[in-house]
Amino acid sequence: MSAQPDRFAPSLRVLHWLMAVLIVAMLGVGLVMTSSLTLRPLLLDIHRPLGVAILLLALLLLGLRLTQATPPLPASLPRWQVWAAQASHVALYALMLALPLLGWAMLSAGGMPVQLWPGTLLPALVAPSLALYSLLHQIHQLGAWALAALVLGHIGAALLHAWVHRDGVWQAMAGGKRR
Repeated sequence: MSAQPDRFAPSLRVLHWLMAVLIVAMLGVGLVMTSSLTLRPLLLDIHRPLGVAILLLALLLLGLRLTQATPPLPASLPRWQVWAAQASHVALYALMLALPLLGWAMLSAGGMPVQLWPGTLLPALVAPSLALYSLLHQIHQLGAWALAALVLGHIGAALLHAWVHRDGVWQAMAGGKRR
């Protein structure tokens, strides 16, 4: 068995940072979209293909994460922090996969096609149903708020490791040398 690396593979680092930018952008677009009637049509046209891109990239990231060795967490971390890190990553991946599918199903239930760009429509995931649309809309919104909270927690933990603990966790994803 080979030794664990001291940092994430370049492919994982690139996808991590790309996903970070896309998810923060998506959360911003979603927030503005729900509060602006004038920008809503334009933002919907951005939100839909961005959601599909996030879904596809999350699948790729998950596949790479499951097949490539990753650096271990520092042995000095308390067990509860190791558990919290693992649980938050599972939740992040679950939401990165679930939210685009929920949005797609929600639009399908509302009888609205998911258009990636002019002339390219995704097939409906469910039959039209206003009751289902309403339920999926609520779940999608709650999931987006949960994702926002997880992202903020993830950023906070990363900065804690970078600036306070200085234990190499930040460097493992940023690409620098671990201490």
